[in-house]
Amino acid sequence: MRRISLGIVLVLATLASAEATAAAATRQMENLSRGIVALPRPDGGIFVGWRLFGTDPEGIGFNLYRDENAGPPVKVNAEPLVGATCCVDAQADPMARPEYFLRPIVAGVEGPSSRSVKAWAGDHLEIPIKPLEGYQPGDASVADLDGDGELEIVLHQVSSPRDNGSPGVTGEPILDAYEFDGRHLWRINLGKNIREGEHYTQFMVYDLDGDGRAELVCKTADGTIDGTGNAIGDASKDWRTLEPGSPRDGRILAGPEYLTVFDGVSGKALATVDYVPGREPINGWGGIGGNAGNDSFGNRCDRFLACVAYLDGERPSVVMGRGVYGRIVLAAWDWRAGRLAQRWVFDTGSSYPPFTDASPYAGMGGHSLSVGDIDGDGRDEIVYQAIVVDDDGTGLYSSGLRHGDAMHLTDIDPDRPGQEVFSVQENEEHAERFQTPGVALRDARTGEILWSHSPAVDVAAGLAADIDPRHRGLEAWGGPGGLRTARGEPIGPAPRETDWCIWWDGDPLRELVATARVWRRGGRRPGPGLDRGGFGAVGLGAGLPPRGPATRVLKWNPEAGQSEPIFACEAVGASRGANLLGDLVGDWREEMLLVSPDGKSLRLYTTTIPTDLRITTLLHDPQYRLGIAWQNVVYNKPPHPGFFLGHGMTNPPRPNLRLLGDGEALPAP
Repeated sequence: MRRISLGIVLVLATLASAEATAAAATRQMENLSRGIVALPRPDGGIFVGWRLFGTDPEGIGFNLYRDENAGPPVKVNAEPLVGATCCVDAQADPMARPEYFLRPIVAGVEGPSSRSVKAWAGDHLEIPIKPLEGYQPGDASVADLDGDGELEIVLHQVSSPRDNGSPGVTGEPILDAYEFDGRHLWRINLGKNIREGEHYTQFMVYDLDGDGRAELVCKTADGTIDGTGNAIGDASKDWRTLEPGSPRDGRILAGPEYLTVFDGVSGKALATVDYVPGREPINGWGGIGGNAGNDSFGNRCDRFLACVAYLDGERPSVVMGRGVYGRIVLAAWDWRAGRLAQRWVFDTGSSYPPFTDASPYAGMGGHSLSVGDIDGDGRDEIVYQAIVVDDDGTGLYSSGLRHGDAMHLTDIDPDRPGQEVFSVQENEEHAERFQTPGVALRDARTGEILWSHSPAVDVAAGLAADIDPRHRGLEAWGGPGGLRTARGEPIGPAPRETDWCIWWDGDPLRELVATARVWRRGGRRPGPGLDRGGFGAVGLGAGLPPRGPATRVLKWNPEAGQSEPIFACEAVGASRGANLLGDLVGDWREEMLLVSPDGKSLRLYTTTIPTDLRITTLLHDPQYRLGIAWQNVVYNKPPHPGFFLGHGMTNPPRPNLRLLGDGEALPAP
């Protein structure tokens, strides 16, 4: 096991050499289609959007064609489209639901046609799913599972989830794969020996070996059934602790733990190894994070996180994390040529009350994480709330901010070099003596605290997004500090929305998302015994319907100091937000994947507002793409790019990518 220095690890490379290394690193990335999306506009005509690739030649243009199957296709645009990758077809009849395709124009020459897509019937795409009795659609992820250049959906179906802090028997976690037309690809049942809840089941969906098809990686156990019906381990084993009235009831505190790679096409288990680290000692996971406590019944030892990171700068690795409040362990794995190999292990080690010998990296975890190249060396680091683990598995630094429930990594202050981390901290019980600021902004590379407020205050949520064009950079809010600039200056009251933001309208400012809660009839509201993720905003027909729209996109009005709705729908989500939010189709702006009120389908929503901004698809920004992969982890958070995207932005940097698969990307010039 790798030993971790207790001191802060210095960044030895100079900034100049780091930038040179970064420039030389070429990352493999899924090769996607143009992702054309077409749907009717409220005031008539059809809005069409498509992807601009990170590998497209400078100056590429497009011709857009409408095909109504009643004659030759009609070119929609009079002149080549060389600006934003969207267009309003004012002459189209939405009732006819025409098809659209593109032809790229490079150096005046029109290239081959893209795949054609049919216009949606309404303001969303209906994606039928196979509902399960007693289950609710939960978090989702997307990737190209079959190598055709199109994204597929992996959906976590949730049954009777429990928070780690409470006992009780849960349902068996289900992972389903779907095409966007609703075609069901496979179903994986993780089985009774994987407890259900947002702290337990983190699933990474990504092309890890570069064959053009994504894999699924997650924790498994005896009795997990793969997508072809085969069991992992001994299916006869039941390792659950069944002790009603005991804090150990319903937990899995014995038996083997596995890590499995599943094939994205079939759901077949390709390789299974022992999960690293194991749970023992069960009472060795306490520490100075959270309430500075400990337990021996499985609360702290079974808190998991996961991510994908380009640890060598070129190929992705999967990183599985365990521990938040005390001991923290991250294990990095490479999936290459059909073999799962361990790259490194980061381990703070166990400590016991009063935790005076604890590593400064211990107790610094949160309920989300992020990944990005924060030191400019071309390789990714893992931002594990208050600490950063370097690409080689050593600790880069510990900020000392300890545990928190929200954290955001991006270029928050574009007038400073590099990125920043905005985080909120939890201060409870014995931890209050540390006077940790409830809110802080730090330099992502060094951990230097740039500004903070609210010492010893328990701040539950916070968000960073550019919502006010009057101030440079992103605004940030959470706790009692109100809305603040990137430099920490108070500028007035903060929005009530503190979880989700989205690029929806035509400007580079980000909008906010509010999702109503729908409670199942006869169920209990979430509390200490119920997982907030599973009892988010899913109605499933038997639920109590919300009053008015269930989900709204809101624009912050800085003059009035309030959020104003610009879009609303009746679909609902999970984990206090969308099942998935990100740039999934169309141009660079973002979509919401939600659940229909009856729970029988997913619904994809996108904007119909034109924009004049020409920006590469955010899926070709490596940091943002990895944010889509880790979004399903614990307390879901929105993805952020590795550059400043906001009011007054400069042209984003062109990504250095090597695309895989059978998509439609043009070669770089």
